[in-house]
Amino acid sequence: MKAVVLEKKGVINVREVPDTPAPAAGELTIAPHTVGVCGSDLHYYTHGRVGKYVVEQPMILGHEASGTVVAVGSGVEGFEVGDRVAMEPGIPDMNSRASKLGMYNVDPAVRFFATPPVDGCLCETVNHPAAFTYKLPDNVSYGEGALLEPTAVGMWAATKAGIKPGDVCVVTGSGTVGMLTASCALAGGASKVIVSDVSSIKLDIIGKIPGIVPVDLTKEDLVERVREETGGWGADVIFECSGAPKAYETFFKLVAPGGTAVLVGIPVDPVSIDITELQATEVRIENVFRYANVYQKAIDLVASGKLNLKPFITDTYAMADAKAAFDRMDEGRPGDIKLQITVDRD
Repeated sequence: MKAVVLEKKGVINVREVPDTPAPAAGELTIAPHTVGVCGSDLHYYTHGRVGKYVVEQPMILGHEASGTVVAVGSGVEGFEVGDRVAMEPGIPDMNSRASKLGMYNVDPAVRFFATPPVDGCLCETVNHPAAFTYKLPDNVSYGEGALLEPTAVGMWAATKAGIKPGDVCVVTGSGTVGMLTASCALAGGASKVIVSDVSSIKLDIIGKIPGIVPVDLTKEDLVERVREETGGWGADVIFECSGAPKAYETFFKLVAPGGTAVLVGIPVDPVSIDITELQATEVRIENVFRYANVYQKAIDLVASGKLNLKPFITDTYAMADAKAAFDRMDEGRPGDIKLQITVDRD
C-alpha cells in the first residue's frame, strides 16, 4: 500500500510500504480518507524530533484522521464495513494505573500515531482499536472528522477549566488549537472570549465568530484590554495556547483572583513563573496533555451545529502532494489554519 513516509529529517516520500494485516480481536481496519497536517508532524519533518521522541528510522506520518471501516475484527460490536469514522490516535494500556483512574492520556505506555517509533495513519489502511474509534454522523464531513483531534484538545482544555455560564475567558495564540479552544469555551458557556495574536489575518478569521473579541498584539496591550473588558477585575479563565515563552511575561496578569489558568501550548524552552503572585490571588493552574474522554462529546457538539469547524479548514491536498502540504505549513502563510491531505487508494 502507499503511505506518506518521513524517511529522515527533511525527507518525505510517498511510497509503498507493507500492507496492513487482518485486524486482531477488538480492532477495525480503517481506510483513512482525510488526515490533518499537525505541528508535531511538521516538527518531526523539520527537526527530526519532538522532545525525547526522535526519528531514528522511517516513519509514516499523520495522526488527525477520519476514514471508512473496511474490515471488522473478532469481538467487535457496533461497527460494520462502510461506517464513516474518526480515530482517536492515542492507544493506552487499558490495564495501567493511569487508565484505571480515567487519565489514559498520561499513561506512560500510550502508543500515539506518528510518534516514534509508532507509525501514523497517512496510508491506505491502518488497524485501530474499536474502543478508540467513533462513528461520524451523516452531517459531519471527513474533513471535520479529521479536525476532531485538535478539537478534542480544545474540548479537554475547556473541560479542565471548569467554565461556568457567563465566564469571561482569554486565549493567547490564535493557531488551530487556540481557535478551537476559544470556540469550545464559548460552547461551554463563556459569555465572551478575548483572543490575542500578532496575526491580523487569523484574528479576522476567529473574530467573525459571535462572542470572540480579537486583540492584535501589534496594536494593543492585552493586559489593558482585558481589564477594560472585565471592569478591572480580570478574566475568569485564561488559556495559554501559543507555546511562546514571551507570552508568560504577562499571561498571569490576565486572570482574576480565584480564576483559572490553563496551560495548553507547549514551550520549547522552560519559562519562569512568579509563584508568589499566583499564591496571593489563589489562581488555579490546570495543565493539558492531549485529551481524555471527550472525543464523542466533540462529535456531538459538531453534529448539533453548536461548533462549526468548516472555517478552520484552509486547504486540502492530494496524497501525492503531501510534501507540498508540509512545506506550505513550514512556510507559515499568515492565513493558514489547518491543511489536510486526502488519501488515495488503488
